[in-house]
Amino acid sequence: MASSTTHAPVLKQPVKLACVQLAAGPDKTANLLHAADKVREAASAGAKIVVLPECFNSPYGCDHFPSYAETLLPSPPSRDQSPSFHALSAMARDNGVYLIGGSIPELATTTTTGPGESEVKKTYYNTSLTFSPTGELLTTHRKVHLFDIDIPGKFRFRESDVLSPGNKLTMVDLPEYGRVGIAICYDVRFPELAMIAARKGCFALIYPGAFNMTTGPLHWQLLARARAVDNQVYVALCSPARDMSAGYHAWGHSLVVDPMAQVLVEAEEKEAVVVAELDGNKIEEARKGIPLRDQRRFDVYPDVSQGKVNFEEP
Repeated sequence: MASSTTHAPVLKQPVKLACVQLAAGPDKTANLLHAADKVREAASAGAKIVVLPECFNSPYGCDHFPSYAETLLPSPPSRDQSPSFHALSAMARDNGVYLIGGSIPELATTTTTGPGESEVKKTYYNTSLTFSPTGELLTTHRKVHLFDIDIPGKFRFRESDVLSPGNKLTMVDLPEYGRVGIAICYDVRFPELAMIAARKGCFALIYPGAFNMTTGPLHWQLLARARAVDNQVYVALCSPARDMSAGYHAWGHSLVVDPMAQVLVEAEEKEAVVVAELDGNKIEEARKGIPLRDQRRFDVYPDVSQGKVNFEEP
């Protein structure tokens, strides 16, 4: 039986969200300037939340991660340590938008001292940075699930050969609008992150990602719609544009899906800025019409959002 429980809206007012689908070449400075142009274009279209793709400042691939990695801690890093950090901050501030800065390769170093010697250990992450409209860093997300797959005869990739995983679930409050959950690419295949974020009040789940030409046509849109229908929230996936001259061929097709799992807007494979308006009434309509939130049987199965969840890096 549906409950008559009254729930506060999770999205306080309508907001336009843009996914910026762009291609990254080998020149980091050029990539950052190009991203700035496209963020400006998204803001001019009325977007107040702008999303960039995974590895937007560099080519995607294990061979590239170390050479493009930037030191992010302590925050704020110097411009020499992290030009991408400062470029993203400026993009958000100059355009007055919340900027979910796709992801960039991150370098973290630790020094251990032994008898008569010290050793510097380098650890690499795939990290997303989110900035406020004033250019303030709001949160970071290190990719939790590393992309290690092997589809015989079609595609093999092992991020864990170079990268280490993050260890927390990431949500961020955007005061005028509400809370969003942020994860990266392969994280979308793990519904637990999405379920927890939705049950903690997120109105949207946002995934910068770079699916390939094998898994993209199979699962990219399917996973976006699945996370939306399971959780009755908006879902945005933002991909790089496809560059067949690069070593990694991204599927593209950045998209935004509504709480009833309908695709609101979707790019093709080329560079594009796609914009959708998110409306809290649509979330409430979905949840009242199909009242999953009041019908879950936690007497039969556990609520994953009430278990041990890391919201901070250990």
